[in-house]
Amino acid sequence: MITETQKQKILGAIAANRANYPSDAKHAASLGITTSVYSAVKNGQTDKVLSDANWIGIARRLGVNLRGGMEWKAAKTATFEYITSQLEISQKSCLSAILCDVPNIGKTFTARYYVQTHRNAVYIDCSQVKTKLKLVRKIAAEFGVDSKGRYADVYEDLVYYLRSIETPLIILDEAGDLTYEAFLELKALWNATERCCAWYMMGADGLKEKINRSIECKKVGYTEMLSRYGDRYSKVTPDDGKEREAFLMTQARIVAKANAPEGADIAQIVRKTRGGLRRVYTEIEKLKMATV
Repeated sequence: MITETQKQKILGAIAANRANYPSDAKHAASLGITTSVYSAVKNGQTDKVLSDANWIGIARRLGVNLRGGMEWKAAKTATFEYITSQLEISQKSCLSAILCDVPNIGKTFTARYYVQTHRNAVYIDCSQVKTKLKLVRKIAAEFGVDSKGRYADVYEDLVYYLRSIETPLIILDEAGDLTYEAFLELKALWNATERCCAWYMMGADGLKEKINRSIECKKVGYTEMLSRYGDRYSKVTPDDGKEREAFLMTQARIVAKANAPEGADIAQIVRKTRGGLRRVYTEIEKLKMATV
């Protein structure tokens, strides 16, 4: 059962997310609730206005940790600065790009953080919506466009909306998980929103290999799609092994300094994590739990 404390936490996230939408109606649609329910929630009403399932769905959509996890501050690592800069340029100029880099360097965190602070930008975890239908419906839902009707109508409404708002940006994380049909639909969407919408695709080295292999095998659509995303793969980590290790350790140190408890041994945290940012989170969580 969702507690009142958890509901208040979700209400705070709803209020913070409102700035990213042009109207209450679009924001309500993106959250999957009616405008009347949205109005009640916006005014602070929590009793019997939503089911627990609805509260949980909104919490998931907005990234609210219902367990009451620790606060995590954004640290301006090289990855954070690089991706943020690329996203800002892409959105401002309606350009598209692909980032392919090693995992566990903060790509997803940066992308999620960006959409929280920029209007008309949405984040899509493609590993959760691998097929064409699920992907397009998810994108539509994130923008507050009706995603429940006939697929053809959802597609057309989404294209119309993307062409009518100011500099929309769609971030496609874990893009290597998408099916072939989904990739082809992305090409069609790009064509339909050319010069009106920015697309930013992210993934690990497997995404680059998948695209290159498909191009070598002359699979229809991949050459054209890569061309639409700038004909190149962006990367932030160095290629040289020793340089990459130093890069990762530096990032871990920056993140640890921003989030570790006062007096924590930063050097020890970094040594334990070997530069992996998920491990940094785990080690700091252990330290904070030990002080409770």
